[in-house]
Amino acid sequence: MTSKSENGSICDTEASITIGVLALQGAFREHIAHLNRLPGVQSVEVRTKEQLADLDGLVIPGGESTTMANIAQRWGLIPELKSFAELGRPIWGTCAGLIFLADRASGQKEGGQALLGGLDCKVHRNFFGAQINSFETELPVPKALKAFESGPQGFRAMFIRAPAVLEAGPSVEVLSEYRLTAGEQSVSDGLKKVAVAVRSKNLLATAFHPELTEDCRWHKAFVDMAS
Repeated sequence: MTSKSENGSICDTEASITIGVLALQGAFREHIAHLNRLPGVQSVEVRTKEQLADLDGLVIPGGESTTMANIAQRWGLIPELKSFAELGRPIWGTCAGLIFLADRASGQKEGGQALLGGLDCKVHRNFFGAQINSFETELPVPKALKAFESGPQGFRAMFIRAPAVLEAGPSVEVLSEYRLTAGEQSVSDGLKKVAVAVRSKNLLATAFHPELTEDCRWHKAFVDMAS
């Protein structure tokens, strides 16, 4: 089966799989809506460790990363989520989810936050600034992902209090980069670009919010990983 989004991108999958979306806080409903557009995909909201058992993949949405981590700790989910990742089961983190999956993070609130880890990278929690600094831009499609083989040659990336990957280890594949403006470089220790989408084995992470656009190709890419 095949369907098209409003911007003409292809949204199809043949597999019949179940994708969970961590529904503690943040934009989980938007991810559910995108996954439900993909034929053969069942999506479920996840709030308990028992709900992780039968999933083919898990999305950790954007939101407030410290709040999300605190709720996950309080509900006893951190060890179960770490186990999910360590067993090689696919996880995609968007924005706050990217921070959650990183091995190292800077710019955290006092006291820090729990990290699941798994991605050999260092992220800056609010690299692009506060809510007022949110923006959107067009980025080239990542050729490494099958879901982007057809459709537009760019995708709309929405950055909302977004993190960025400052350092990535050899096991981490950079899928998309954002070139900093001169003004952004001046307050970023001279960095000319940062990674905003990465992949390592069973882990996918994006600093932007595909769930807030009409393009479902990132969701299709994750379904491809999970299937």
